[in-house]
Amino acid sequence: MPPPATAGANSDGTVSSKKPRIPGGETANATPPAPASADFEGSLAELEAIVDRLEQGELSLDESLQQFERGVQLTRACQAALKQAEHKVEILLRKSASPDEFEAAPFAADDDATS
Repeated sequence: MPPPATAGANSDGTVSSKKPRIPGGETANATPPAPASADFEGSLAELEAIVDRLEQGELSLDESLQQFERGVQLTRACQAALKQAEHKVEILLRKSASPDEFEAAPFAADDDATS
């Protein structure tokens, strides 16, 4: 009986060195996508490190593009986590307050923070 096939393995059990194809003819990037369950703080820290590396200007064009792509993935993951947190806060406020007391309002940054 042949061994069970694993991700990236051919039907005969050997591993292919080809990158997987994406619809549209592009090959998959070597940078893994941001996991859906990635914690916000970890993603934000990685994003800040990427920004620092890009700002130093010492990466090759290809490395810069890979880092930029990873940064976009992390930004989207952070935005999704923030949106989910905002939704949870709204639910908690609705459960704890009477309908008359709850009013969603956009977050306004402190004026002191910019001074």
